[in-house]
Amino acid sequence: MRAQFVLSEIGVGLRRNLTMTFAVIVSVALSLALFGGALLMREQVSTMKDFWYDKVNVSIYLCNKNDAETDEKCSKGAVTAEQREQIKSDLADMSIVEKVHHESADEAYKHYREQYSDTAIATVITPDQMQESFRVKLKDPEKYKVVATAFAGRDGVQSIQDQRGILENLFNMMRGMNVAALFIMGLMLVIALMLIVNTVRVSAFSRRRETGIMRLVGASSFYIQMPFIMEAAFAGLLGGLVACVMLLVGRYFLIDGGLALSEKMPLVNFIGWDAVIAVLPLVLVIGLLMPSMAAFIALRKYLKV
Repeated sequence: MRAQFVLSEIGVGLRRNLTMTFAVIVSVALSLALFGGALLMREQVSTMKDFWYDKVNVSIYLCNKNDAETDEKCSKGAVTAEQREQIKSDLADMSIVEKVHHESADEAYKHYREQYSDTAIATVITPDQMQESFRVKLKDPEKYKVVATAFAGRDGVQSIQDQRGILENLFNMMRGMNVAALFIMGLMLVIALMLIVNTVRVSAFSRRRETGIMRLVGASSFYIQMPFIMEAAFAGLLGGLVACVMLLVGRYFLIDGGLALSEKMPLVNFIGWDAVIAVLPLVLVIGLLMPSMAAFIALRKYLKV
């Protein structure tokens, strides 16, 4: 009987405050969708870093004739065969080096033509203008500075480039997007909490007579508060379910269908469905508990019987 009464009171409360309940559901859904999206964005950045950092190389560019005339680092002239062999030997002796590949100027020119054949500058570049280089694969990409320190300023070396630096710009942009999503999520969360508190307040005020009678017949404070808390929990759970649907649809639209980023960007290792599914229970739990706690706190102040 008590359970039936509580359920009936929940139905009455939802019907009386249908518009505000709908606003709560939408606010909770948007805030939780942004929360889940921020978690997935962080997972995407981590996945991409693990994928790309394992593939990036440290490039040691050697001086050519043109560098000898224009670059102060190559003032002693183009790299000699002896210098080249010494660099190669020193790299092979380093314990942090996994593999070394030498790319000649002709090979660099060929790769350049393959990548930029449709540009105007490709027609005037000649092989002797290209730099030969050593592409060094490290066992631990974080130890780039060891190589940079060992070879920077050496005769025949024009520059040393860590390809991670190119990727960092992308990762920083994604982190910035993540921070923006979290900020908007926080704003939506505040709005949702304010709506929940206001909804509970209106609901408690509209049923003050019923709650007064319940108090007179000996009902406990928790029993009186339960319908209001359950209303908020129900609205929050619906918002969490909507957020879960938004995350699933968003992942499908962005990666598999619609934009089909997985096909357009085959070199990017996108997160799988398992990462999305792992976030959904957390979204549902927060969607259930957050409104319940907000309603419980609000009732202590507004439910005067």
